[in-house]
Amino acid sequence: MERLQKVIAQSGYCSRRKAEELISKGHVQVNGNTITEMGVKVNYDDDITVDGEAISVKQDKVYFLLNKPRGIVTTTSDEKNRKTVVDLIDTDKRIYPVGRLDYDTTGVLLLTNDGELTNMLIHPKNNVEKQYIAKIEGIPTKEELQVLASGVVIDGHKTSRAKVKLRKMDKKNNTSVIDLFIHEGKNHQIKKMFETIGYHVIKLRRDRFAFLTVDDLKSGEYRELTVKEVKQLYGLIQK
Repeated sequence: MERLQKVIAQSGYCSRRKAEELISKGHVQVNGNTITEMGVKVNYDDDITVDGEAISVKQDKVYFLLNKPRGIVTTTSDEKNRKTVVDLIDTDKRIYPVGRLDYDTTGVLLLTNDGELTNMLIHPKNNVEKQYIAKIEGIPTKEELQVLASGVVIDGHKTSRAKVKLRKMDKKNNTSVIDLFIHEGKNHQIKKMFETIGYHVIKLRRDRFAFLTVDDLKSGEYRELTVKEVKQLYGLIQK
């Protein structure tokens, strides 16, 4: 048996903290009975609903590492009928991406049906580091890169401190390649960060998520994570 809030989180419905809030406000039913107290334990075969919506965590957990190509949307479905990252994975499980990558951004992307791990990995407080490689128009100064590293205001919010490194510059074509290490994952964050110091991102790739890379995968290829890698991801949060 497992605590009710953990089972809801594992389903991917919401985080464990949000599940506790839903329980306390009487939104959760188990086998037709409304539960409002914390600590109630349930079986995975119990009939669990949130506001009438069934919660299912009976399927085995799966974890995929994808080298996301350009021109694919990071979602489970698309109203414009564009190909999604889920379409690239051959599985009968209902999986979803961990976080987002823009339509034209490539690189490391995790997909899983483990809601609890997903919520832990994308929460900023857990400081899971992501490395991006950005090709930009222009050659920024050391002072401008330091501004990025110190944090800039985008959408009314100042980004956390980051590590920024000039990888190479091309004076002839007036372009640069920059390494950026961040712990957040806001919408279009990298592009907006560079915009604040006056530079346009031409290409963007996520090169690393925590310790995971896709160096051994061609664009569009994927593989399942090993048991050891899944334990390492959980270990990052528990430290």
